[in-house]
Amino acid sequence: MESERRSMLSLSGFLFPHLWTSAHWFLLFVCLWTLVSGSSYKQGDPVILYVNKVGPYHNPQETYHYYKLPVCRPKEVRHKSLSLGEVLDGDRMAESLYDIRFQENVDKKSLCELKLTEAEVEELKEAIEELYYFEFVLDEIPIWGFVGYMEESGFLPHSHKVGLWTHLDFNIEYNNNHIIFANVSVRDMKPVSLDDVPGGTLSVTHTYAVHWFQSPLTVERRGERLRDFSFFPKTLEIHWLSIINSLVLVVLLLGFVVIILMRVLKNDFARYNIEEEAADDLDQADNGWKIIHTDVFRFPLCKSLLCSVIGVGSQFLTLATGIIVMALLGMFNVHRHGAINSAAILLYALTCCVAGYVSSNFYKKIGGERWVWNIVLTTLLFSAPFFLTWSVVNTVHWLSGSTQALPVSTVLLLLAVWVLVGFPLTVIGGIFGKNSAGTFDAPCRTRNIARQIPSQPWYKHSIVHMTIGGFLPFSAISVELYYIFATVWGREQYTLYGILLVVFAILLSVGACISIALTYFQLSGEDYRWWWRSIFSTGSTGAFIFLYSVFYYFRRSNMSGVVQSVEFFGYSLLTAYVFSLMLGTVSFFSSLKFIRYIYINLKMD
Repeated sequence: MESERRSMLSLSGFLFPHLWTSAHWFLLFVCLWTLVSGSSYKQGDPVILYVNKVGPYHNPQETYHYYKLPVCRPKEVRHKSLSLGEVLDGDRMAESLYDIRFQENVDKKSLCELKLTEAEVEELKEAIEELYYFEFVLDEIPIWGFVGYMEESGFLPHSHKVGLWTHLDFNIEYNNNHIIFANVSVRDMKPVSLDDVPGGTLSVTHTYAVHWFQSPLTVERRGERLRDFSFFPKTLEIHWLSIINSLVLVVLLLGFVVIILMRVLKNDFARYNIEEEAADDLDQADNGWKIIHTDVFRFPLCKSLLCSVIGVGSQFLTLATGIIVMALLGMFNVHRHGAINSAAILLYALTCCVAGYVSSNFYKKIGGERWVWNIVLTTLLFSAPFFLTWSVVNTVHWLSGSTQALPVSTVLLLLAVWVLVGFPLTVIGGIFGKNSAGTFDAPCRTRNIARQIPSQPWYKHSIVHMTIGGFLPFSAISVELYYIFATVWGREQYTLYGILLVVFAILLSVGACISIALTYFQLSGEDYRWWWRSIFSTGSTGAFIFLYSVFYYFRRSNMSGVVQSVEFFGYSLLTAYVFSLMLGTVSFFSSLKFIRYIYINLKMD
């Protein structure tokens, strides 16, 4: 409860900075410095080692409190005060019995003696067979290790051995008065066998050793030491190959749109811009996109929903850009748990004004009158699916006893952020958008009676356009998508944010280019229903991303179980939905800009 209380106080200070005193600003400075440099110690000072969580190695989001296992624990468990991001990340740090002092080596010291019952032995065996790993935290540095050892060998006869690690060697690197890095090893140690326990009980003695090593790295560069073990820097060449592949695709698409399409348009302009005296016979003598100039700006059905889609899509475009830029500026320290989670929640709440403004502004331009309903729809377009998904996932975690289940106080805190910040900013943005909206200013007049649309060949149907418009942007990010999935659904730290920014820009560029091309082909077939088609054509990339997530789950990961599966597919579906909103928004505005351009350059009566 203390951690949630502090999270609430820290958030209230952020939301109401005019209430801050000089002590608040001093505390903020100390906290920011701690994120980068960690704590400062003198020789012999105690260094607190926090135990955090355990869980199956192949199910990173299925985690449980470390003290759920029959391990050494203090008589009174004292938890560390956690930030909002740490709670969302499933952290539940608690003090341990390990006595570690700065720069003081310990060869072998007893931690505790345990007498395990038959049920506790079976619990440990089951955990080891499921490849349970543990996570400790020392001076904001995560330390990982396996709970035990399992060996499968032979077919006839079959051998199955399960052992518990009862001794841990802590190797800690330091520079001057700061800790740089820490890890744990069980090298040269034998596990205690859990097979065929006599009498059903087992007595074990847990021990540990501590070794300190001088490090040449300064405290400002201690993040590099942790990244040395990351999967991503070792595959930088593959990243650049994926970037080159995506850039080639962008160049080809830009060449298609700028050269081929513009040459076609040039011929169209030369053919359509006929003398004024021949314009009376235009409808009978010509066809193509010029002939539907009186229908192309006919407003679509479900105007409020369309405006809400582009409003929320604009919000997530702003949110994604902000997260990547903050990461490039080094605001997410690799030693700080849940920093991106906290930033994403606050940015989402603050960017709600973008969704309200864009949606309400465009809704007023196209003649919408129920702007209050438009704001409500904009608010619920993402929050309602998110709440539904989260409710299912959180319920499953709660039933299984996982640390990923959010406490009631944290749920109330998040609800307060949405009610007190997100929703009001959506309303405020909607009011500003409605009041600042001008006229739609279409370059062509719209007839009262809609023109009949001729039958279209199969390659101009919506499903074909959605397949093409979704696959090409997906192919531009497919390689990078693997590394992102391996980070989100694994234990790696993603640090190549510059490459991520380039890939994000490529994704948006490809989506815009393919949208313009598909819109031109649609209009050339005298089909003026481009409004929703432009959103779905490139927004279908989300469907390809979800299909890739299914492929990743079954072919690229070893995840299993109800808890992990529900979380993976629930949030993967939500992620695909967000990508559909973002790319649909980019596609719509690109098509609108293109249509305005081609019709404003026509000579009309």
